[in-house]
Amino acid sequence: MQKTTVKSFDELTKEDLYQILRLRSEIFVVEQNCVYQDIDNHDQKALHLFFSINDVIIAYTRLFNAEDYYKEASIGRVLVAKNYRKKNLGHLLIERSKEAIAFHFNTSVIVVSAQLYLKDFYNSHNFFQKGEDYLEDGIPHIKMFLNK
Repeated sequence: MQKTTVKSFDELTKEDLYQILRLRSEIFVVEQNCVYQDIDNHDQKALHLFFSINDVIIAYTRLFNAEDYYKEASIGRVLVAKNYRKKNLGHLLIERSKEAIAFHFNTSVIVVSAQLYLKDFYNSHNFFQKGEDYLEDGIPHIKMFLNK
């Protein structure tokens, strides 16, 4: 059974941070073959929500309050480690992220910059596209909103 943790940047241990950055690099840079600057000086303002099993992080999101990244609260850097996919952890991760934003930031208005191929996934969590698709780091993305 996985454990859910939400921490501010200052609450992350060195081991937490190392595992998070390793996973983000593994998935967003290596697996998706996308060279981009993941370490972007925004982590310090974010809440970091992650699932772990036996102290190993297996899923992660980065959460922002309104005006800290976008005008609205946001969920970003959504990932599930390769060995844990197909177990519906992504769905649980989004639900826990929505709950954490409601609890910590007192809002249900949330934006995600979603990779286009994940549109149906986010639709299933009541996020809806607003605007045209765009390229971000060479990958098609769309802005999707919850409760706006």
